[in-house]
Amino acid sequence: MKSVGVESMNFSGGSAYLDVSELAEYRQLDTTRFKNLLMNEKTVALPHEDPVTFGVNAAKPLLDAMTPDEKGRIELLITCSESGIDFGKSMSTYMHHYLGLNRNCRLFELKQACYSGTAGLQMAASFVLSQVSPGAKVLVVATDISRFITQEVKAEVPKEDWAFAEPSGGAGAVAMIVSDNPKIFQLDAGANGYYGYEVMDTCRPVPDSEAGDADLSLMSYLDCCENAFLEYKKRVTGADYRDTFQYLAFHTPFGGMVKGAHRTMMRKMAKAAPQEIEEDFQRRVMPGISHCQRVGNIMGATSLLSLISTIDQGDFQNAKRIGCFSYGSGCCSEFYSGIVTPEGQALLQDQNLTGHLNKRYKLSMPEYEALLEGSGAVRFGTRNVQLDHALIPQAMAVSQHQGSLVLHEISDFHRKYKWAS
Repeated sequence: MKSVGVESMNFSGGSAYLDVSELAEYRQLDTTRFKNLLMNEKTVALPHEDPVTFGVNAAKPLLDAMTPDEKGRIELLITCSESGIDFGKSMSTYMHHYLGLNRNCRLFELKQACYSGTAGLQMAASFVLSQVSPGAKVLVVATDISRFITQEVKAEVPKEDWAFAEPSGGAGAVAMIVSDNPKIFQLDAGANGYYGYEVMDTCRPVPDSEAGDADLSLMSYLDCCENAFLEYKKRVTGADYRDTFQYLAFHTPFGGMVKGAHRTMMRKMAKAAPQEIEEDFQRRVMPGISHCQRVGNIMGATSLLSLISTIDQGDFQNAKRIGCFSYGSGCCSEFYSGIVTPEGQALLQDQNLTGHLNKRYKLSMPEYEALLEGSGAVRFGTRNVQLDHALIPQAMAVSQHQGSLVLHEISDFHRKYKWAS
């Protein structure tokens, strides 16, 4: 079987962030309990940032590094999101245009809650392995935002869900070139355990806000983690949760949820004692949580951000296998794996991902509150608006410094973007 996987990948963590411990104190949350959630920062989407800009800004460095011939071999563009901006028109059309891709290219969008990015990756891998177009490449962009906006939307969500979702909800995108030249992450083709069923744990009953049952979501996540891995184990002879994977990358709504899931798996699969579980968590799991702690939950892109974080922060002096768990509410889940080499880590680290996160502008609580009031201007279904790029000038300066794509205006529902400079 031919090799397949991620040739290159990158993420966009936006231009502004909020310290979530400050938010917790401001909202008068239980700060002792809050610390156990293992959250530090969250990217906050500014009015000029949306799923399209995050996606394009994640993908552009990858395309800029390609030759014209290589770029011309991108024959499939998949956008993965639960933060769509139109019920019909796909975000992939905007990304295709602003990235200057070949017009002989399939482009479409898929949605399956937080599982969507993995669905896009696996669909891309299947296309490459099919060899219907030998040498073709796929651009997969998983992009999502949590945009907390007006009081009437807040009122539609139970108070306890709002208190839980606001600190963890982030914004950002992960972009990947998937091909038969997997320099960054070589998938173990066929090593997949998937598991899903209908459950109403988390949903978006209105386009701009989430609702659900946090306890039910946790139980579904734990159930799927166990059963997706057991299915993986059936398909991969000798697979062992403790010994097969040198690292583990989880879908990370918040770090505390991952820690609980890993603890449960180590107890059930390895009969491990508490001290071993804690040491194993720090060694194999924590590298994948590092970047997620600074961006927040970006839904369909979060498990992929955990994979990026693992590769960026882990020790890959020799080739190592990463086990990946992806979960999407509703629900669908998958456990899969792949190999990362020292060369692959070096290529990813060339993106200086930590440096990009460090350059974001830190919002004050008054600035954040101003954004909550102003973000309704670009909510789903907006027909006409001219964006005020001076709302948070220091954050806009970050976009200008990076030469990022920004939303300029919406005219008769048509979103128009420009490059910040």
